[in-house]
Amino acid sequence: MTHSVPSSAFEAGVMTLATTTLVLDVVVPVYNEERDLAPCVRKLHADLTQTFPYRFRITIADNASTDGTWAVARELAEELAEVVTVHLSEKGRGRALSAVWSASDAQVLAYMDVDLSTDLAALAPLVAPLISGHSDVAIGSRLARGARVVRGPKREFISRCYNLILRGALAARFSDAQCGFKAIRADVARRLLPHVEDTGWFFDTELLVLAERAGARIHEVPVDWVDDPDSRVDIVSTAVADLKGVARVARGLVSGRIPVGELRAQLGRAPLEPVTPGVPRGLFRQLVRFAAVGVASTLAYLLLFLVLRGGLGAQGANLVALLVTAVANTAANRRFTFGVRGSRGAGRHQFEGLLVFGLGLALTSGALAVLHQFSSPGGAAELAAVVGANLLATVLRFLLLRNWVFRIRPLESTS
Repeated sequence: MTHSVPSSAFEAGVMTLATTTLVLDVVVPVYNEERDLAPCVRKLHADLTQTFPYRFRITIADNASTDGTWAVARELAEELAEVVTVHLSEKGRGRALSAVWSASDAQVLAYMDVDLSTDLAALAPLVAPLISGHSDVAIGSRLARGARVVRGPKREFISRCYNLILRGALAARFSDAQCGFKAIRADVARRLLPHVEDTGWFFDTELLVLAERAGARIHEVPVDWVDDPDSRVDIVSTAVADLKGVARVARGLVSGRIPVGELRAQLGRAPLEPVTPGVPRGLFRQLVRFAAVGVASTLAYLLLFLVLRGGLGAQGANLVALLVTAVANTAANRRFTFGVRGSRGAGRHQFEGLLVFGLGLALTSGALAVLHQFSSPGGAAELAAVVGANLLATVLRFLLLRNWVFRIRPLESTS
């Protein structure tokens, strides 16, 4: 069958693939989707037939459906030559994807949700960078510039909060972990999949975090996405499971149970090392050093607050004390906690440190404002309020300094 190329998406080096090579395997994981399955697969098959210039396969992965989904899947496989079916006896989208991707002989592995919430026009831009070797992983993003999304405010709020949590807790830099429209090079998948534990909805996030930590090149495609009002996803239980997954992956990264160094070596990426020899990256020792700097900073802050309060008032004293100690705190943590020496990047670090300071100012000033809104407190109550708010700000400051300001970067290649 002759296929037409719709645009320049498959130009620049990808046209040399042999016509006998299975290039793309698109997995459609399903559970009790007897109504939507046939329209989805026929539309996807027609789109690929008309626009994709290489051999492709569509794999329907039925994970323990209890309705007529499996029968529909088998009928589609008999009707369409490029469609195959896989049946799993246990539920779990992640389990289905891992099973099919691990066994696939295609060069590029992709998946999409059966509801086709994502416009298929984004499929070519999704897989082209993987076929050309420009990228290792590609994700559809509903939060990237250029994306057009139709969904309710509740789902929008939950999605954005979840991605903020990933940025804070796991230092993730990708914009949308949950969009059901992703692809990965098969050679990269073979390295990462054995280390992905989740078998449900968190599978995507865990795979992306591991890919990013391993140095994989992640390409984001803004998508047109329309929410499925008939979605069967239990938002509450999924959110709880995702948060548990975030905590588990964070522990694995901190403890070293997830072999980031080994994965980077397997993908041919530069190792992650401390900027300064002798300064460890381990979370525990960084926490000890950060705590020591924090104690000194807090004592200095309290002293300045008490000295300046009489002349500047509570808010003025809080501002000046925080500003002075923030600059000193950033400089001390830069050198002793995270091992960054020399003047290179110092200005940027101080600027970003001041942004973190702004968060501390907002928390402490907010605590004082709330306190004065409901009472006329004395100095002891004000001091207790700013101490409590400052403790919360300290926790957030450590996370932001570690995962953003002084984020560890790969060593420069010396070859």
